[in-house]
Amino acid sequence: MCRWAACVAFTVLWWWTAARLLLAPDAGALEGAVAAGGWGLSVLPVHCLPKARADGALAAGRWRRAWRAWRAAREPGAD
Repeated sequence: MCRWAACVAFTVLWWWTAARLLLAPDAGALEGAVAAGGWGLSVLPVHCLPKARADGALAAGRWRRAWRAWRAAREPGAD
């Protein structure tokens, strides 16, 4: 119950600051900071798994091997 109340309170606070930024000519840095912070939290990935458990996870070092293969293909004399 307390967690839901905190979520609702922070949501109301974020909407209030966003509305003040759009509608009030005297909105300042505090409103901007709260709105930017709330937006930043909203883009966090919330459905994260450890890489080893994720479906379709890429093996460690995959990008390094691809980079080396690309560089080898670009070297002079490579066919």
